[in-house]
Amino acid sequence: MRAIFLIFLLFGPVTVSAAPYAAMVVDARSGEVLHSRNADTRLHPASLTKMMTLYVAFDAIEKGEISLDTKVKISRKAASEPPSKLGLKAGQKVALRYLIRAAAVKSANDAATAIGEAISGSEAAFARRMNRMAQAMGMTRSTFKNAHGLTETGHLSTARDMTVLGRHVFYDFPEYYNLFSRRSTNAGVKNVSNTNRRLLNGYKGADGIKTGFTRAAGYNLVASAERGNERVIATVFGGRSVTWRTTRIAELLDMGFQRAPTRVAVKAPRKPVMMAAGSGKTKNTTGLVNKSPRPIGRPSASPAEEVLVAMAGEIKNALAEAAVEDTTIPAAAPAPVLAASLAGAFIRPSPRPVIAQGAASANVVEAAQSTATPTVRPAAKPVVVTRLSTSGGRHWGINVGRYNTRDKAERVLLQTALVEMSTLETALRKVVRSPKGWEANFVGLTEDTADMACRRLEAQNVSCTPVGPG
Repeated sequence: MRAIFLIFLLFGPVTVSAAPYAAMVVDARSGEVLHSRNADTRLHPASLTKMMTLYVAFDAIEKGEISLDTKVKISRKAASEPPSKLGLKAGQKVALRYLIRAAAVKSANDAATAIGEAISGSEAAFARRMNRMAQAMGMTRSTFKNAHGLTETGHLSTARDMTVLGRHVFYDFPEYYNLFSRRSTNAGVKNVSNTNRRLLNGYKGADGIKTGFTRAAGYNLVASAERGNERVIATVFGGRSVTWRTTRIAELLDMGFQRAPTRVAVKAPRKPVMMAAGSGKTKNTTGLVNKSPRPIGRPSASPAEEVLVAMAGEIKNALAEAAVEDTTIPAAAPAPVLAASLAGAFIRPSPRPVIAQGAASANVVEAAQSTATPTVRPAAKPVVVTRLSTSGGRHWGINVGRYNTRDKAERVLLQTALVEMSTLETALRKVVRSPKGWEANFVGLTEDTADMACRRLEAQNVSCTPVGPG
């Protein structure tokens, strides 16, 4: 009875809502709006917030900030969050993968808070990161104050913004999207059931995404469904009950499938890129070039001699382990060549000669021509055309090999990035599972930068293939 009373105090009667109604329906393939009503009205998103919490978590995992197997220590704050919750205890350690499952499937508030604290150190810092991500996505009318979505002053979003977020979750992290369609899952502490079971079981093609409810918000839902080649995403805010919400979202999805064309070009949203915390600037996410397409590279100081020697030794050992010969999956480059090449790249180059002011330029040119070894640019390599996640309109990438485990691919990417800092400094490291192994890619490059990076790596006997958009 005490638990029921607590829920009543937090949420009020569970069948009545005075929250304003808002809705949005889009063709997920193109982003075309098929229906909207009060779509830009700022309302309480409730647990739809957890879509952004999970998106930021997926982003942090992709960037190597944290892993699915990281043991997260549960804080008192996380453990004390009100229902819906997993029932975590302060001091308990739970793998991140289970917290993600609990937040996605059960909509557990304690799990959401624990995720935010594990990634950013505190829920407040995590909320700031959520807001930066929202701005980078173009969610201009959303402000997040917490990781779970319980009512808090200023914690607001819109049907349009949540639809945009749902589309990004589907396209940017397809490897995690299946979480939202699980009827139940093992969350480590216990098995949990999906809060969206009615729609998943009752609507043909439904496969997610997220429910939400508070007294201030009403019954909210972002849902996605696929039928044939068509996919529709619908959002509703301010439902009066679970039944009303499920019925209305089904009507909106039906409307979407009726209005969506059978065939349409897929235009996946561009993956957002955030500015560093505290920069006070918003990253250009339109893909349009504002100034020069070839900005001047930033100078980087040369590491100390002892640092270079230490790094070379560690890299050589790490790459030797990563490139152990596999009889089932051929490596992109022989292990000894790759290890020696990358390790040798840390040898400090000879300093350039200093030419005194006033020296005759003609004599300098003549001397250089008489002593320099002619440089022959290698023949153009075949370019692999595929779909890549890009940032800021940079659609090109490079592939530096295929490996039999994700760990090996990630290690080679890290060491290659250390070696070729000048061209790969702003690139994103991305490991992609293929039928033959794990592809090690750098993405988010211009065509010129990808070409230059490959030429510089090949000069060190490192296999490299440019990968273009398509």
